Amino acid sequence: MKPRAASTQRRTRIQKENEEIILESALEIFSTNGFRGTTIDQIAAAAGMSKPNLLYYFRRKEDMHQALLDQLLTNWLAPLEEMDPGGEPLEEICKYIRRKLEMAEKYPRESRLFANEILQGAPHIKEQLEGALRELVDEKSMLIENWIEQKKLAPCDPRHVIFSIWATTQHYADFDVQICAILAEEERIKTRFEDAAKMLEGLYVNGLKP
Repeated sequence: MKPRAASTQRRTRIQKENEEIILESALEIFSTNGFRGTTIDQIAAAAGMSKPNLLYYFRRKEDMHQALLDQLLTNWLAPLEEMDPGGEPLEEICKYIRRKLEMAEKYPRESRLFANEILQGAPHIKEQLEGALRELVDEKSMLIENWIEQKKLAPCDPRHVIFSIWATTQHYADFDVQICAILAEEERIKTRFEDAAKMLEGLYVNGLKP
């Protein structure tokens, strides 16, 4: 979903900057209030723009929401796409865990945006979930099955391995407030993502080694 101004033949630097400002503001509001709880007026206020000015770039809040989701899915799929068939299986799985935790640390708002969309039944991205995402998971599941057949991994259900990595890594984005409250100590809070990576790597290596 391209912004409305992108349809012009030549987009100025200011137009590009305004689009980025709008989407950054929309991300903040959507990730906090959800799609239904967000209004164009809220996004315009957060962006420091008038409503008519914002509507020049995006006609509807659906367009802003879709643009954010499209970019999110592109970024979200990249770490799984990078799983290398020629690599060492346990190392590749550990790399995937670390990439997902890095995303949880750097992009918590995007994770909450995605979680809100899923909780609403994925009305705006169901086609992508049933298309590109399913195809990628099928592809990587076949790769994991090949590793199992080669005795490089213990027998397991590849799809549930992937699901469990999603669950354990994205938890650190979606429930960060809870995690910090429980860890309490400043030093433990600072190292929570690295500590999580080490713990999860050990968990999956011990559980999946042949």
